[in-house]
Amino acid sequence: MKITQITFTRFIAAVAIVIYHFRGDLFVFKIKYISGIFTKANIGVSYFFILSGFIMIIAYHCKQKIDSLEFYKNRLARIYPLYIIGMLLFMIAVLKADFLAVILYLMGLQSWIPGDALILNFPGWSISVEFFFYLIFPFLYNYIYLKKNNFIWVAAILIWIATQVFCNYYMEFLYEGRFTKGHDFIHYFPLLHLNEFLVGNLAGLYFVKNFRQKNYDWAIILVFSAILLSIIFIPLFYHNGLMAVFFIPLIILISLNNGFLTKIFSLKPFEYLGEISYAIYIIHIPILRVLRTVLKKTKIDMDYNLQFAVFMIILLISAAFCYHFIEKPLRDHLRKIRIK
Repeated sequence: MKITQITFTRFIAAVAIVIYHFRGDLFVFKIKYISGIFTKANIGVSYFFILSGFIMIIAYHCKQKIDSLEFYKNRLARIYPLYIIGMLLFMIAVLKADFLAVILYLMGLQSWIPGDALILNFPGWSISVEFFFYLIFPFLYNYIYLKKNNFIWVAAILIWIATQVFCNYYMEFLYEGRFTKGHDFIHYFPLLHLNEFLVGNLAGLYFVKNFRQKNYDWAIILVFSAILLSIIFIPLFYHNGLMAVFFIPLIILISLNNGFLTKIFSLKPFEYLGEISYAIYIIHIPILRVLRTVLKKTKIDMDYNLQFAVFMIILLISAAFCYHFIEKPLRDHLRKIRIK
């Protein structure tokens, strides 16, 4: 089952994160209310995690059993090549690298160690968390989802509730600020994101059992508006899955929709932007570092908004290049390797 219209939403989340990292005097940070959206746009990673859990079920729900080794090979073929490219580009951009940091990054373990989560190409922290999700998914699918064991619904919801209570309590009473190990722990530690993958799985299970297309355009607009209003006006810690209360209905409604929005999101150019969104996400920091270094050394005084426009053009071209000449070829090649 391929849900074309959901692909474009990955691009929207990726660009929101890019803007969040760009910061500076960009015009969106000077507009009342709009600035509140982009200062919290890192919750786009939470959307990625929930969507990942959803897509895993959609991709494998017809399987009688998942072959773990084959699954790991295919998943690594999908994300690992660009994950490494991101690291190499970052090392070129900063012209330095620590040997232990490289080892941690290559093994995808950085998010498990507070203080090291953002080593090298720091968007890679989320891929470190994805590795954890991929590690446990064959077990979840083979021994829980296939057996239709309903306890996972209770367990996943309880894990989600416990995570939200703990994270918001931590941020209110224990948080010591950015650039601390506590910041790394509450934002990047994989177990605190498990709830997002699990509820994404549940959303996928619900979807495949209740697949019935209708026109949900207005419902999608209302849910998306609720997301924006919540981010702007309700001061809670959304980073670790709290926004699932809106993200899950949004994902399901978009996936079930056959209205005008689906026709727009399914257009080839928008689908293509969704396809290159992983490349956009994983290489945007080194591309930004290189651009700012070049501007500094050439003493070019460029307005922040113009700088962002130039950056996005370079980023989109670079992401398209990586997708066509690195991600797809390596993915196809690695998937052909047989594991005995």
